Amino acid sequence: MLELKVKENPMREIILDKVVINLGIGQSGERIEKGVKMLEKLVNQKPATTIAKKTIKNFGIRRGETIGLKVTLRGEKAMEFLLKALKVKEMRLSKRSINAGNFSFGIAEHIDIPGVEYDPDIGIFGMDVCVSLKRRGYRVAERRIARSKVGKKHRITKEETINWLESLGVIVE
Repeated sequence: MLELKVKENPMREIILDKVVINLGIGQSGERIEKGVKMLEKLVNQKPATTIAKKTIKNFGIRRGETIGLKVTLRGEKAMEFLLKALKVKEMRLSKRSINAGNFSFGIAEHIDIPGVEYDPDIGIFGMDVCVSLKRRGYRVAERRIARSKVGKKHRITKEETINWLESLGVIVE
């Protein structure tokens, strides 16, 4: 008997594009410096600062003031951090936090992440974790020369995002 082998198309494989960690601190000064120390210790990467777009007197925020931090992880570092962060959420996510090719969740206290110990000099920070998935071939939408759109059939659907999460062992409810 002749047996046919069906190969999975490598272009259809879903891969982790990036993990972005946001810290909305809401004030500048010493608290920002402590947040920078915490993020550098957590991911071994220097974070970028985010600034206020407008003045909000009730919150004591001025336009142009540094009020947050963010860091983007890619590749092996991203997957390693994502698995640690999902353990904080007990490998459970809500369907509402999942979109087509993206999902996000929050961590109330950074000391909940496995391997992180409380440092009284730094304090406790909460963070948002935003994850982007992609397929091979998405570069056509980002390159400068001969830029084009990613076809509808090649985009990642919400169901495919859920299946990818379930392959990691995450329970989607």
